[in-house]
Amino acid sequence: MPTETFEFQVEARQLLQLMIHSVYSNKDVFLRELVSNASDALDKLRLAALRDDTLDVDVTDLHIELDADTEARTLTVRDNGIGMSYDEVTHLIGTIANSGTAKFLQELREAKDAAGADGLIGQFGVGFYSGFMVADEVTLVTRRAGETQGTRWTSRGEGTYTLETVDEAPQGTSVTLHLKPADSENQLHDYTSAWKIKEIVKRYSDFITWPIRLLPEPGDDDAEAREAETLNSMKALWARPRDEVSEDEYHELYKHISHDWREPLETIRLQAEGTFEYQALLFVPSHAPHDLFTQGYQRGVQLYVKRVFIMDDCEELLPPYLRFVKGVVDAQDLSLNVSREILQQDRHIRMIQRRLTKKILATVKDLMASAPDRYSTLWREFGAVLKEGLVTDSDNRDAILAASSFASTHDADEPTTLKAYAERMKDGQDAVYFMTGESRQAIEDSPHMEAFRAKGVEVLLLTDAVDEVWVDAVGEYEGKPLRSVAKGEIDLAGAEDEKTEAEKDKQGEEYAGLLGWMTEHLGEDVKEVRLSSRLTVSPACVVSDAHELTPALENMYRAMGQEVPHAKRILELNPEHQLVKSLNRAYTQQQDRTELTETAELLHALAVLAEGGRPQEPARFVKLMADRLERTL
Repeated sequence: MPTETFEFQVEARQLLQLMIHSVYSNKDVFLRELVSNASDALDKLRLAALRDDTLDVDVTDLHIELDADTEARTLTVRDNGIGMSYDEVTHLIGTIANSGTAKFLQELREAKDAAGADGLIGQFGVGFYSGFMVADEVTLVTRRAGETQGTRWTSRGEGTYTLETVDEAPQGTSVTLHLKPADSENQLHDYTSAWKIKEIVKRYSDFITWPIRLLPEPGDDDAEAREAETLNSMKALWARPRDEVSEDEYHELYKHISHDWREPLETIRLQAEGTFEYQALLFVPSHAPHDLFTQGYQRGVQLYVKRVFIMDDCEELLPPYLRFVKGVVDAQDLSLNVSREILQQDRHIRMIQRRLTKKILATVKDLMASAPDRYSTLWREFGAVLKEGLVTDSDNRDAILAASSFASTHDADEPTTLKAYAERMKDGQDAVYFMTGESRQAIEDSPHMEAFRAKGVEVLLLTDAVDEVWVDAVGEYEGKPLRSVAKGEIDLAGAEDEKTEAEKDKQGEEYAGLLGWMTEHLGEDVKEVRLSSRLTVSPACVVSDAHELTPALENMYRAMGQEVPHAKRILELNPEHQLVKSLNRAYTQQQDRTELTETAELLHALAVLAEGGRPQEPARFVKLMADRLERTL
């Protein structure tokens, strides 16, 4: 049959131009697409041989060959798979809609033979056209299994292609790319380079089921005598039975995808079957990277579609608070050309995220019970990140709380869970008490803790920045409100030492004048001055109103560029402290209260310093303090 020239259909011509100029920003993926098509053809042949005993084909060495010729500037991708007939080439290559794989899958669905569809990859037409990104001309030679004549297809991607039959063609398909000159500015690499070919195959096609072999450069030796190098591992660990994979193999995969030289803390496997199938192999690192909390941190796990690499950091597969988790998700029903925009809207991706999230949180909780040492490492490294989910993921809030632990006054070394805290609560205790601060030592030294320490009431000691936010978002635990010991009014008096109402009223009357006077003179700095029930040693402390932001939270919002109004705080005085008693006595006896005003300012500033803050006017505070010290000498 003579060579015939055809024009691409309008849709094909338009897509061809898009493919060449804009569909792929990374031109390396052309090789991924062609290798995927070759793998598809090998899968089809294997299935055809199983279904048709009369098909005379050899399936003992199904493989993919890559043959680069530097001098001729060509790269050939060759397989010994199912191949195509003349009519199939006419219909499949000339048009996009009649994708070979799409049609094959449709036939399988109609025959209800779902098992054969599991391993197929991609859409042949779209992937094939990607070769024009890097080639001035593409030649395809193919022969369908069981037929004697082959077909040659050639095009320069300019609107036409030629077709002819050939007598000498091996079974399968070979695609020869006549490569464009290398152009580094246009991200067009030298695709005859062995190292570049190896890099692309390792990155995108390492887990393809069939061997991908690179032939050596042509030389003086007989071509058939040349030994090929297999480039891919063919070890999709997530697709192999658990008992066939060693821990060392899991660890090697983790190091490969995370670039971490240390072994992972935990390995998590997940396989979902049914209407939407996927497999996941996830790893919890043993240490937090230095940039975990920076804006540019690369989060997400690797996304594969039927063992073909699609995306390195697929953020849509895990919520931000699990950004430290590394791993692989291999989906069966996504397109090879899936984009980030599509992933954001895909319901299957959202379903995968929900399932992976629940599995990871369940694993963390299991570690708490079964491997306390490993859990302790995980929480030390990633607890602050996990607690972000208490704010952002209300659906999984209970699961995150169940997997969380917190330092507390109950034990200096061992953290506690909220469940254990609730079980130890004293009779009559109506809240879960906590305090936030920069460090455990700073919190324990705070005046706010005095009454709790004296009464033996347990307090959670929260030192991460996110703790300022999540306690408000969660609000309560099993009906018990989460209450800051540094906010609102606290009453811890027990039955054995509880003051009578009459005694409280009497003390209130005794100090009423001082409290009113101090509220007036400190009005620019404080909202109110009142007597305290939380102090036993210190003379005074400052607290936030029950529904006001703490200073730390105000500073956090301002650091994020959000303007929040400054909230005045409350100054509490310890009526049993000698300084406060003397201050009240001086107030009632002295007519000139100039020095008393300075004493009130100093008392307020000392209370601010005691909680780790700084006075509004540090220079004035230093002057007042120096003057007072001078008078004592």
